[in-house]
Amino acid sequence: MFDHIADAMKKPDVVRLDRNLYVLRFEMMKLYSAIEAVRRLLAEGVVRPGDTLMDSSSGTYGHSLALACHKFGMQCRIVCSTKIDDNMRRQFEMLGARVDQVEIPPGPLVDKMDQRARLDRVAEILDTEENVHWMQQYHDDVHYLGYQACAELLHGEFGGGPFNLVGGVGTGASTGGITTYLRGMGADVTLVGVQPFESVTFGSDPVEDPVASIAGIGSPIVMRNVRYELYDRVHWIGFDSAAAATTALLRHHAVYAGMSSGCNYLAATWEAARAPERPCVFIAADTGHRYADNVYARAEADRGIEALAPSRIDSLDQLSFPWSVMDWERRDYRPAGAERLRTTRHARYTVVPDVPPTPSRSKEVLL
Repeated sequence: MFDHIADAMKKPDVVRLDRNLYVLRFEMMKLYSAIEAVRRLLAEGVVRPGDTLMDSSSGTYGHSLALACHKFGMQCRIVCSTKIDDNMRRQFEMLGARVDQVEIPPGPLVDKMDQRARLDRVAEILDTEENVHWMQQYHDDVHYLGYQACAELLHGEFGGGPFNLVGGVGTGASTGGITTYLRGMGADVTLVGVQPFESVTFGSDPVEDPVASIAGIGSPIVMRNVRYELYDRVHWIGFDSAAAATTALLRHHAVYAGMSSGCNYLAATWEAARAPERPCVFIAADTGHRYADNVYARAEADRGIEALAPSRIDSLDQLSFPWSVMDWERRDYRPAGAERLRTTRHARYTVVPDVPPTPSRSKEVLL
């Protein structure tokens, strides 16, 4: 029996889809990081009962933080993207969270300017209000801690390996946390990261996706929680290919999941076919309800994925749309702007390339 719905929602299932292809299916994966992060911050006295916990989020982390705050009796504040839909906003508010939604005019830099506006709003709140703790899902490695339980689950299913784990990189905490704990247990796990084009995280920002950049698994800003040296291979996948794979996952395996799950499924089918003797597990981080209108309803999403194949590349300057794959070989990496990260009273700063400064601010934006 569970004491709170968040504890029931966070636990994933391991489902076998094909001979050596498995899915680690979550209702809301980021509950693992949010719940354990809040628990640890309370235990260490970093925050106190009744304080306000805040972060910038356009979806599942905000929802997870709102649920974690509900569980632990904390106040919650979410600075939201322009992309948040009304249903998600209402859920945040009914869980007791205060919602700040930024407004950005449409244009080619909307994603980068959206990030700037949200983080500028975070900075303003930190400067003017008391007893507010910024959770920093991008930077604070407290978000790694919750994924120990996921690693233990996979270790119980697959033992010491060898097996492949395929997941969207995002903030780095989920794939990084699971893999760190698995390798700490002695497991032989190959970590395969999945990225969209236009993300600075693994250097695809010069390559434009003509449809849209896929939110959640990449970013136009530098994130400290990404540990590049954990990753063995990286896939970069475009929006249309991801949409086709997301609907194929439902049609072929009855798994109704989000777009990052479709990206991971596409990469995992290729990985599983290359090594049929080796189990391949991909992460399905959330359900498909948020994507009913903008992915599942797309006519292009009905095309099959059988003809899709990646371009094998050896360096980032060879990145090729719509799907590329490269052996990363656990090496470190410094994305553009990382050398200018620095610490301030509240948080860290970095440079977002090609974003014009807002009034009274330089090109440095709060992260």
